[in-house]
Amino acid sequence: MKKLNKSLVAIVLLSFVAFAFTNIRVGGITGKITPPEGVSAVALVAGTDTVRAELNSGAFTFINLKEGVYKVWIKGNAPYKDATIENVAVKDSATTDLGEIKLQQ
Repeated sequence: MKKLNKSLVAIVLLSFVAFAFTNIRVGGITGKITPPEGVSAVALVAGTDTVRAELNSGAFTFINLKEGVYKVWIKGNAPYKDATIENVAVKDSATTDLGEIKLQQ
C-alpha cells in the first residue's frame, strides 16, 4: 500500500512539473531604427525592470517576454534626440514588430 501511495505521489508530481511550464507563453518585440548611426542604445522598461538589446545596423529584438505592456526607450546620438515608445503590447507568445523608427534631429 505504501508503494502504491509513493507511486501515485510521484505520478502527480511529474504531471504537475510537466504541465506547469507549458502555460508560460513568451513573446518578443522587434524593430529597426533609422538612421542606424543615430542610436547608441535601446532599452525595454517594464515597471522597475530594464533590459537592453543588442543593435545590429539599427535592428533590435527583445525575446522571452511575458505577456504585458512595455515601454521602449531609445538613446540617440547627437544630433538625434532620444525617443520613447509607450504602451507596446506583447500578447499570447507573439512578436510585436514596431517597424521602422525614425529618429528626429
